Amino acid sequence: MSRVHDVGGQTGFGPLDPEDGPPFHADWEARVFALNRALLGRGVYNLDEFRDAIELIPPEEYLAASYYERWLRAIETLVTEKGVA
Repeated sequence: MSRVHDVGGQTGFGPLDPEDGPPFHADWEARVFALNRALLGRGVYNLDEFRDAIELIPPEEYLAASYYERWLRAIETLVTEKGVA
């Protein structure tokens, strides 16, 4: 059974263009990326936990969020669960 984040191979989403623009569209996105790298590097959580936290976002919220908004939501969830914040 496919979930909302499993869009690989599905129709209706259009092709991805790797030359579509800069990797970050705002400074806060770069900060979220760096924060995730730092937390992963310190062993606060691992990539499997990070991906799981993204996949647990409710479908309506997942679809309404941008790529890095999903990352931020996952980071917030994990640091709360781990007692870091």
